[in-house]
Amino acid sequence: MIKVLFFGRLRELLDCSGLEVTDFEQTTVAQLRIELANKGAKWAEFIAGNNALAAVNQEMVEETSLVKSGDEVAFFPPVTGG
Repeated sequence: MIKVLFFGRLRELLDCSGLEVTDFEQTTVAQLRIELANKGAKWAEFIAGNNALAAVNQEMVEETSLVKSGDEVAFFPPVTGG
């Protein structure tokens, strides 16, 4: 099982702060995004736009980073400053 969290605008878009994914083998962040896209149109929009940064166990990661059972994955919108 992995815990997936959503922050900021993504939480509002998906109307979901988090969920648990139980039926998976070791995967990548990119593959996890694709799996989440299958949940519906809003989820697919989140994936298609690639509008989120990802962190695994509170460390920023690339799309090719591995995700395994027990990990916490967080998606959040890019932060801009000015």
